[in-house]
Amino acid sequence: MLKRSLLLSLFLAAGSVQAEQKAPDLEKGKLTAEGICAGCHNPDGNSPLPANPKLAGQIPEYLAKQLTEFKSADGNPPVRVNAVMNGMAMALTDEDVINVAHYFGSQTLEPAVAKNGETIEWGQKLWRAGDATKGLPACAACHGPAGKGLPTQFPRLSGQFAEYTAAQLKAFRAGERANDPAKMMQMIALKMTDKEIEAVSDFIAGLR
Repeated sequence: MLKRSLLLSLFLAAGSVQAEQKAPDLEKGKLTAEGICAGCHNPDGNSPLPANPKLAGQIPEYLAKQLTEFKSADGNPPVRVNAVMNGMAMALTDEDVINVAHYFGSQTLEPAVAKNGETIEWGQKLWRAGDATKGLPACAACHGPAGKGLPTQFPRLSGQFAEYTAAQLKAFRAGERANDPAKMMQMIALKMTDKEIEAVSDFIAGLR
């Protein structure tokens, strides 16, 4: 009886802690987006420049993970290195990170478009099936058939700038970006040529 009472108390206590967790404040997130992020990503997360990713409609938990990993902690260097983002992220509290990530996630994506008609079929094949001859898995296996992503580790890719997607794949391949779980993206990118990266990135830009 005592054991059952103790378990019940622990269960109720855990429920109370969960209930006390604050829901994301989208209005505060909007203020952060407008005050800190808008210069590169636009206030609604629809970046005008391919060098800066579109954040609108992205999975909030993924965005929060990236922002957190741009920050240095306990005197250690940031997990994800980018001169601009490292400085921007340090200005954010943990609460700011959650709020702005959910704010951008709630916005409507204005998708990019595919530009190279000559590589669309090749990019589609890589996306859907990969290349078994070189052990290259299908992108859709983790990011979903329509590129919507799978929370929380696999981001939405559909409609992203081809230039940005290609740059990230090449950074993974070179080891310049290394914040992927179990080095998954680094191992995949190592198997891809520049032309394969460019073909699938362009296909992704037009994916809906």
